[in-house]
Amino acid sequence: MEATLLLAFGSTARRFVPGAYTNSLGFDVIDEWGRPIPDPVRWPSSKGGKGFTSVANQVHKMGLKFGIHVMRGISTQAVNANTPIMGPNGLPHQERGRNWRARDIGLKNEACKWMSAGFMSVDPNLAASKAFLRSLYEQYAEWGVDFVKHDCVFGDDLNVNEIITVSEILKDIEHPIVYSLSPGTHVTPNMAKKISSLVNMYRVTGDDWDTWNDVKSHFNVSRDFARHGLIGAQGLLGKSWPDLDMLPFGRLSSVGANEGPYRTSNLTLDEQKTQMTLWAMAKSPLMFGGDLRNIDDKTLKLITNPMLLDINAYSTNNREISRNLHTKHPPSVNSTRIQSFLDSYTTRGSKIVSSNKTRVWIAYGSKT
Repeated sequence: MEATLLLAFGSTARRFVPGAYTNSLGFDVIDEWGRPIPDPVRWPSSKGGKGFTSVANQVHKMGLKFGIHVMRGISTQAVNANTPIMGPNGLPHQERGRNWRARDIGLKNEACKWMSAGFMSVDPNLAASKAFLRSLYEQYAEWGVDFVKHDCVFGDDLNVNEIITVSEILKDIEHPIVYSLSPGTHVTPNMAKKISSLVNMYRVTGDDWDTWNDVKSHFNVSRDFARHGLIGAQGLLGKSWPDLDMLPFGRLSSVGANEGPYRTSNLTLDEQKTQMTLWAMAKSPLMFGGDLRNIDDKTLKLITNPMLLDINAYSTNNREISRNLHTKHPPSVNSTRIQSFLDSYTTRGSKIVSSNKTRVWIAYGSKT
């Protein structure tokens, strides 16, 4: 099982100065082709067109994979600057006897819903749009990026055309890149079936934070995606996985904060065990949302539990087989409290049963 260090590229390309915030305009750093690049003030190693190459190399030396979080289409800043589109061999993209530019491909009426001033779709019918996206992802591969979280193209922002284009580009790139989609707001199994074969993972819920209501909402979602056979379905150059979002354990910042003040997760240990168990049984990608630099022993023990990691990685045919949920309260404060799989589990040959007195999941298989 491999670990990935994920950077929010949309934030790292934005200058960290007064007036810059999530949906601000005019603070992004772009190259001469309109592509976001790291802010050289915040990332000195990126100077001279090196991008994240040095950072990726350091991450790889640590035995980790390197990932970035990117947005849909093209930035508003590039469209406003009307930068040229890069074509083959680093030359301007030419078509119909002229060079094409950012304003030719940007669709201002298809802006990202939660970052409307920042990014917009590109016209899927234009070769210039595909050339721009290809130049983006080929650059990521040159930097040594192993994982891309592509935001504003799924859920409420569904853009199947862009997903198809990026998927085809990634098939052609020699350096393998895991392809992930976000956000997961209002995602249904039927929506997921449109894209699951094109990607490796995709969010199926909104942002998951450290409240029991957030955790509880994932039980039905996990059940439904399992019933539709979407766990481990065919994906881009391999399989694809419904993503239940991060595990908000340990030391966290507040919702929407890029930095501190920091705090401890509001989930009780029982609630964290329950969440980790469900994520493992549903075979969700395990994305730790806490501060790994300051992790406590209980949290580290939980996220590295060998049994749960083996279930997450090697089990098959995982599904819910029983439901009798009568409580609206967290497991730590109710008489029918959910018992974590870490505390109570049974194995019968290759069959593993995870029972929490209200929801029962079953999985098959073993590591060998």
